[in-house]
Amino acid sequence: MKIYPLIPASLALLSLANLVAVLPVQAGEAASGEAASQPPWITLGEDGKLRYRTTSSGDRILDFSYAGCGGGGMKLPNVPVRKDVAPSGGDDSSAIQAAVAAVADLPLSAGVRGAVLLGPGIFHCAEPITLSHDGVVLRGSGSGDGGTVIEMTGAPHVCVTIAGERLQDVEDAAASTSIADAYVPSGTLSLTVQNARGFMVGDVILIRRPATAQWIHFMGMDTLVRNGKQQTWMKPGSPITCERTIRAIQGSRLTLDVPLTDATDARFLTPGSATVTKTTPARRLVQCGLESLRIISPPPNGTLTAKNNLCASMDNCEDSWLKDIDMRDALGNVQVLAGARRITIEGVHAVHTATVAKGAGYPADFLLRGSQVLIDRCSSAGDGSFYVATLNTSATLNVALHCEFKGKGAIQPHMRWSTALLVDSCQLPDGRIEFINRGTAGSGHGWAMGWAVAWNSRAREYNIQQPPGSMNWCIGCIGKPRQGSSPNCFSSHRTPVLPQSLYLAQLRERLGESALKNIGY
Repeated sequence: MKIYPLIPASLALLSLANLVAVLPVQAGEAASGEAASQPPWITLGEDGKLRYRTTSSGDRILDFSYAGCGGGGMKLPNVPVRKDVAPSGGDDSSAIQAAVAAVADLPLSAGVRGAVLLGPGIFHCAEPITLSHDGVVLRGSGSGDGGTVIEMTGAPHVCVTIAGERLQDVEDAAASTSIADAYVPSGTLSLTVQNARGFMVGDVILIRRPATAQWIHFMGMDTLVRNGKQQTWMKPGSPITCERTIRAIQGSRLTLDVPLTDATDARFLTPGSATVTKTTPARRLVQCGLESLRIISPPPNGTLTAKNNLCASMDNCEDSWLKDIDMRDALGNVQVLAGARRITIEGVHAVHTATVAKGAGYPADFLLRGSQVLIDRCSSAGDGSFYVATLNTSATLNVALHCEFKGKGAIQPHMRWSTALLVDSCQLPDGRIEFINRGTAGSGHGWAMGWAVAWNSRAREYNIQQPPGSMNWCIGCIGKPRQGSSPNCFSSHRTPVLPQSLYLAQLRERLGESALKNIGY
């Protein structure tokens, strides 16, 4: 199934000022769950620039334009073909893997080695295919009829894995300091440290705070009991960590390359426990991709915990992509694990003709544990799945843009405090968008998401809740607010707002018109 952008390219490339004539700005009928007379969270200034309202603590809607390859706005390379493979009629797993290995032995040129081109026809694959060297692409001859089909056979497995070696960061204990700010707001690009000596512009740092018992209590997550047993949302003392690069230093103030997605509040911390540490990050695989083919799996059976096929997995990689892929009947379609960041998933379309019995839960079409992932112009059709789900604190600053999901499923962050998900201009005519406290569901999933935004989307139903000390937003969306939603989370409900796409407007403002053209808008 193919879908097209929900805004014409000509409209997407107009200036923000010109769009004022197209859509009303933050006005219209209030939703039944919407707080009355709430000022807009984002407006357009006379200069066409975005203006952000902040909370009383200084938190603001995040700049999500850093999601995607290259940190947003990167044109995916057209990697030259170095090896061709034709279907044999038998199992083709080893032939495809051998071609990938041959290309992996080639020298890098402009960051890439080459592509393996799978010819038209059906490739039978009983074993997984792995891309584990920089600059290697596996490309088919098209995802439509007459193109390339990988038919998954044999025992359940992952069809294609893009993953570098799992290594550990090397932290510099001599270049470590504590955060001096009493409060670091969500969305900020800077913070103050006790001592900036030992840090330089260009250093990669780990910003870390513990999930203290005090904070867990503040979040209401220390009282989760299921069937008489205490449930653990997070263990007290568990680290919440993000990686950033220093872009500027002024005195003790560090300016970062990417906004912080979560707030740090000293009220819930022991002095000195929120830290900044210089690190040499583990090397990630770069510039690898899977393109232009169809993956077909036998329909799943059993429950969620039964072994079934997965189409694509990404881990320990960055600036890598999935593009123009049709996926049929796998239990899971795409998973982006915690070691992956700056990933583009473009034009990936999933179809379910069958699903599993609910059992322990539902599968996810796009399962995100990584960060800065852009899911762009993708779709799913069928019931019984979460369309986009996040897991754990590693899932931060992710975007679903101009996607269409048909069925009675949901976009639902799934467990344990992921932060900053943007659902931008997406269509779920029979589905739901839910930023919620999942409470004792699963193994005590609790508050699943903070600092998330649903923007100018359409769904049958919304459940948008406000976590303690945090926000989730539903702005310019069409659909019914569910009972239990927080009125403070809704703005301009049932009336679209400007800009039509928040992600594209933020990307244009940060990097210019060429960045939109680079990603096909």
